[in-house]
Amino acid sequence: MMPGLCLLLLLLPPLLPHVSADTPEPCELDDEDVRCFCNFTDPDPNWSSAFQCTVAVEVEIRGGGRGLEQFLRFASTDPSQYVDMIKALRLRRLTLGDARAPIQLLVSLLGALGSSQRLKELTLEDMEITGTLPPVLLEATGPALSTLRFRNVSWPSGGTWLSYLQRLLKPGLKVLSITQTPTPLAFACAKLDPFPVLSSLDLSENPALDERGLQETLCTNKFPALQDLALRRAGVQTLDEVCSALATAGVRPHSLDLSHNALRTPGPGAAALCVWPSELNALILSFAGLEQVPRGLPAKLGVLDLRGNRLKREPRRDELPEVNTLILDGNPFLDPKLAKHHETLRKSGAVPACATSALAVGLAGATVLLRGAGGFA
Repeated sequence: MMPGLCLLLLLLPPLLPHVSADTPEPCELDDEDVRCFCNFTDPDPNWSSAFQCTVAVEVEIRGGGRGLEQFLRFASTDPSQYVDMIKALRLRRLTLGDARAPIQLLVSLLGALGSSQRLKELTLEDMEITGTLPPVLLEATGPALSTLRFRNVSWPSGGTWLSYLQRLLKPGLKVLSITQTPTPLAFACAKLDPFPVLSSLDLSENPALDERGLQETLCTNKFPALQDLALRRAGVQTLDEVCSALATAGVRPHSLDLSHNALRTPGPGAAALCVWPSELNALILSFAGLEQVPRGLPAKLGVLDLRGNRLKREPRRDELPEVNTLILDGNPFLDPKLAKHHETLRKSGAVPACATSALAVGLAGATVLLRGAGGFA
């Protein structure tokens, strides 16, 4: 549950104060005992309401924007005496949000959940993690997560928080998502161990990242098994520099999502200096403000997604790689009315070049999927 709240509610039930029956319930458990949602917005919240969540498979708890420093006194509780209780939990997916939590509480929470045999997904949203990182543990005491997501989470300065959590969790992480980070995204690469089985990395919604930050964040040889890389709204503009960042880091994704970035098209005669990984099969360039197919694309792709751009004519064969599936819906050349509307918005400055998703959604019957290498090989 919330950092500290998990220890308080799951591990230390005798310490909870008596709550009046008239106090509104901040937690709701569905009829199938699968999902439990809590939102502790009341000035004097009924913490004991969260007890009903102990039977749920999916739990989401939001702290109403409050600080959890009052629960620091429970952070030193030895979780070993509650191992059987933790093992009995059905909890598989846990989401915590909307709170300010000392890092020691988060460490205690993960340590308490370390004996869980079912918990596989942890998400933190809209949280501020404060304080100084505790000493690094000699062994991983946290759960064996397969999925770890952070959205709008701030951490103590220094960039070592990810390496610290990496050592705290048992091996096996496959999906990592770090989006909408309030401060510039940065990892202490020298302290980061490789993620041997991590197959999906999402760094989207970090507009200050850009190509330089990407090169610093994709720590060299730390993501050897990465297959899916998402960089939506990540401030990148140049495909060749993205390619170079991947090459420097030794990252060879099968799928690369660069949608919703204001991508620049190289000028006439500009040559691509980077060779894309041969493993790259799907390239997503949708809603990127492109007026023409960019140069320097991989020579061969399974999927090229150019939806929602500003293409005024159908791409020529010599502008495209060898591609099995080309997605073009939402471009002006498919609908003259849409083209005129785009031009009006462009002149008025009302909509930036890459913000065309709403216009694309409004199109009816304009989906174009050109399948087979015969058409564009």
